[in-house]
Amino acid sequence: MGSTRRRRRTFRTVAAGAVCSVALAAPTAVPAQAAPAQGHGQGQGQGQGQGHGVHKAPHWELKDTGAAGVRFRGLSAVSRDTAWVAGTGGTVLRTTDGGTSWANVSPPGADALEFRDIEAFDARRAVVLAIGEGEASRVYRTDDGGATWTESFRNTDAKAFYDCLTFSDHRHGLAMSDPVDGRFRILSTGDGGRSWKVLPSAGMPAAQEGEAGFAASGQCLVASGPSDVWLATGGAARARVLHSRDRGRTWTATDTPIPAGDPAKGVFALAFRDRTHGLAVGGDYRPDQSSPRAAARTTDGGRTWQPAAEPPPAYRSGAAWLPHSRTTALAVGPTGTDLTTDGGRTWRTVDTGSYDTVDCTADLGCWAAGEQGRVARLEK
Repeated sequence: MGSTRRRRRTFRTVAAGAVCSVALAAPTAVPAQAAPAQGHGQGQGQGQGQGHGVHKAPHWELKDTGAAGVRFRGLSAVSRDTAWVAGTGGTVLRTTDGGTSWANVSPPGADALEFRDIEAFDARRAVVLAIGEGEASRVYRTDDGGATWTESFRNTDAKAFYDCLTFSDHRHGLAMSDPVDGRFRILSTGDGGRSWKVLPSAGMPAAQEGEAGFAASGQCLVASGPSDVWLATGGAARARVLHSRDRGRTWTATDTPIPAGDPAKGVFALAFRDRTHGLAVGGDYRPDQSSPRAAARTTDGGRTWQPAAEPPPAYRSGAAWLPHSRTTALAVGPTGTDLTTDGGRTWRTVDTGSYDTVDCTADLGCWAAGEQGRVARLEK
């Protein structure tokens, strides 16, 4: 795919939330700062979504990571106290005190790698994915909080380009590559990421011309329950979501109403709160292009997708359901955070800060991460 493939690889997600009965307040106006010369030049507002007056609604509170030069597109929230982030320059950080302090636990010798996804099981065990063509795509695992890492996979196929990974439980996980010989490639592990194997491609539908995934937020491949997995695509004539009910062995493909038809357009992130209810967000990642119909929802496990009646106003790269809610979720992107309280039918902007990815935990530990070392936690 040449230059269009490399151009498409520069993205990711963010956002988070509290309980469904509370809504984020609209942010006060804040000046935007110039975006760094990385990714696709996404803007960065510094608003944290604090409410007006004495009472404060839930809002993003920035945490000082000490990594202003890093863009974090990989995020895995374990709890309100523990979270892992992964990003440019082979950087992996971990906090176990709610973001008050961060430990640099980056794998040795990974400075040239682009980490775009991380999946953590607890404060000690995590798996991180580096993206890129050929041997730039790698997987590392740690069992001691990042003190040591083991490289468990290195791609040796020059035609493969891995974008995202996901785990159904502590043992079973998948990683996905852009199409190789006309079909998306799926990598599988049954031992928590210690070893990997390429699954047969016979059960994978043929890819469209130019179709690929977006390594924008670690949410182009997501799982719910023991066996269900969904894969988001873009860059082709139609933006699709592929669904597997058997941990990646066989797949079905469904068109979404999110616009495609260009290497910069498509579905960038998925979020499923169970096997049937899911959200898709995306659009056109170029800051000078509009992104109409940038969100869709499904209530039948991805067999059909309905466009949002009131979508986010711009490109969004990440999404997350708020804990213990059946209807409330967040979508994030370089120009802000949007909230839905009706299962994805309508969205409203509640924050103007720049984030790429978002993740929430059962104890209301919602985290977001993005450019210039930005990491935030949702606070009341």
